[in-house]
Amino acid sequence: MDYLEGLLLGRLWSDTDYENRKHFGLFVLYGLLVDAIILYIYILGKGLLGFGIIGPIHIAVFTLLFLANPFICFRYYRMPWWGKILILLVKVFKSYLIISYTVSLLLPRLSVQVDDLQDFLIAYLNSTLENYTEKFQASAGSFSTVLGVLAGGVHVVGTVLLLALAAIVIPSLIYLAVKLVQLAWDWLVNVLIIKRFFPQRK
Repeated sequence: MDYLEGLLLGRLWSDTDYENRKHFGLFVLYGLLVDAIILYIYILGKGLLGFGIIGPIHIAVFTLLFLANPFICFRYYRMPWWGKILILLVKVFKSYLIISYTVSLLLPRLSVQVDDLQDFLIAYLNSTLENYTEKFQASAGSFSTVLGVLAGGVHVVGTVLLLALAAIVIPSLIYLAVKLVQLAWDWLVNVLIIKRFFPQRK
């Protein structure tokens, strides 16, 4: 429970030592979760719990939750158990909106239709190997094909690894950026309003 509180409340409002630990594994798992949602929608061609659907109402609700966050969280540890659960559910819903926005941002980047994906990959592989073979043809002679295949294979593997890394890092960076902006807003409200008018925040 302490870990969940630290994850959802953040360093300013949490009494746990969540922020003092390294969370690289969580960083990777979050990216993989977003990727799994994107691939599910992309491959099956159908929605999943409304992920990726962002309209004016979603933006308005997220903005409201963003601005109200310090007032929602600052009395968390003085709330009864049902109040704590309600606050955590609100925080989960806010995370859901962030994931949904990330999906709506990244999913359109998969411009190739799933039915054409196999042909696209084969064409990309053939063109890459041909390009490298032509580059080595003048200098390597009869070995140009071997060198072209080796260099092209390295190029393809490197591209796949970079794409996989980007697929994990980009969603996590978006979530991290939102958390940092939220932290800055919470800190400002805490200093200017909460500490002045609600000195006992916990």
